[in-house]
This record gives sequence, C-alpha cells and structure tokens, in this order.
Amino acid sequence: MTRRMRKILRQIHKAPTHYRLQEIASNIQSEVDNRSLTYDEALTLGNQIQAKADLLPGDTIVYAISDRDAYRKTLELYLKDGILTRTEQLLLWEERRRLGIPDSIHELLLNQLVAQWKRQGKRVDIQRFSMPSRTKGVTEDEA
Repeated sequence: MTRRMRKILRQIHKAPTHYRLQEIASNIQSEVDNRSLTYDEALTLGNQIQAKADLLPGDTIVYAISDRDAYRKTLELYLKDGILTRTEQLLLWEERRRLGIPDSIHELLLNQLVAQWKRQGKRVDIQRFSMPSRTKGVTEDEA
C-alpha cells in the first residue's frame, strides 16, 4: 500500500459524516483523473469508504469508485422505467454474485433508491422474485 493510500485511508477512518466521505471520494476521483492514483487503488479506497458509510447513521448514498457503486449504477439503470421485473432481478442477482455484493447490501441500496425516487414523486413497482434454486446434483462446493 502506498503512502498516499495510507493517508487517504486514515482520512476515511476519521470521517465523521457521509458528507465528509463524499468529499474524500470526490478527491479520489480527481486523483484518478490526474493519474495520481490507479483505478485499483481507488477501488480499494472506495470499498473502504462504503464500509465506513455503513457504520454512520442515516441513509445517505455515498458515490465513490467501488464495487457497490458499480452495482448501484446497474440497479438505477433497471429502476429507471419505474419497474423492476423478475428478469432484471435475476440479472441483478448474477451481478451481485460477480461483484461479491451481499443480499443485505442489495436490500439497503434498493430501499435507499426507492425512498429517493418516492421523495421525487416517482412510482416504483417491484415484481415478486425468489432466489434461483441450486441445480439438482450440484454440490455446495461446485455452485
């Protein structure tokens, strides 16, 4: 880990509010744009920002280069028409598996986005969806 990353990591751990975390995330984005930080370093720091944001009170979304933000963008794309279909939910499930996003984070993001949209006067319809079942004959290790 570079000295610059350690310095930013200390700032993240000391951040008292979502607003401060968003400032740090914006600074990280600027440093990536200026090539002071690599994308992988920014991704690592962004994931730390998201973890810290989970510990703070409130439901404010922090936008940072992170796996969670990539997933949030995909979720927003599927919610854009106001309907989250079963097919879209299956695709989101696959995306969560690929990015390592737990279902609890999915629920948190979905609730935050739906609340945000409702505050804007938009209607969101989410179709009933159950998790895909494991294929018969496939063991837990193979799945």
